[in-house]
Amino acid sequence: MRLVTLTSDAACHVGGGGVQRYDAAAMDARRTDVLRASPRMFESEFLDRLSRVHPAVPVVIFLPAILVLFILSIGKVNALAIIGLTVGGYVFWSLSEYWIHRAIFHFEPEDSAFGARLHWIIHGVHHDHPNDPLRLVMPPSVSVPLSSLFVLGFWAVLGSPLFLPFAAGFLAGYLLYDMTHYHLHHHKPKTWVGRRLRELHMRHHFQDDTVGFGISAPYWDKVFRTFSRTT
Repeated sequence: MRLVTLTSDAACHVGGGGVQRYDAAAMDARRTDVLRASPRMFESEFLDRLSRVHPAVPVVIFLPAILVLFILSIGKVNALAIIGLTVGGYVFWSLSEYWIHRAIFHFEPEDSAFGARLHWIIHGVHHDHPNDPLRLVMPPSVSVPLSSLFVLGFWAVLGSPLFLPFAAGFLAGYLLYDMTHYHLHHHKPKTWVGRRLRELHMRHHFQDDTVGFGISAPYWDKVFRTFSRTT
């Protein structure tokens, strides 16, 4: 995967018109443009539109779903079980977040043009243009079907009504991840936790993309020994 390594130092370029010099400000502007660029992903206008999403969309879709799952579980599951299953759902999400990022998003087929293209669509475009404001949360065309499959799986394994609070915790974890990811790229966190999460995620983007797969839950990187120890 290509890491964006444009520098902010003064540089020069030798072209047909001779040596052209660029100062630090010009390089910074160029670097910002590259990081925020939103390249076309599909020839189809419809599919390309589906690849972009406003960061508020996951909240509009998933917050009501989480609340409905919680409300449906009240009276059917005792309070202690609701708490335990909700926490369990969140923990399962955090583990899923780590492994989806590590095993799927960063799987790069070496000898397949189709595989390379698929990897770029799934995650490579985000590493090439990490500050594209419309490609920082998962589009509903992917998140809704995928989350529905997970919820069906919880129902099949846990049965009703136990799957309700478990699914609520899982979806709450997903929503927290999506909002955290957007926040880390587009804001400067003011809390120690926020600053630390941003530091770890920026290391993943700009120093070493073989570490730091837990975005909202970096503790899994320590468990699986992929924690960034660069200072």
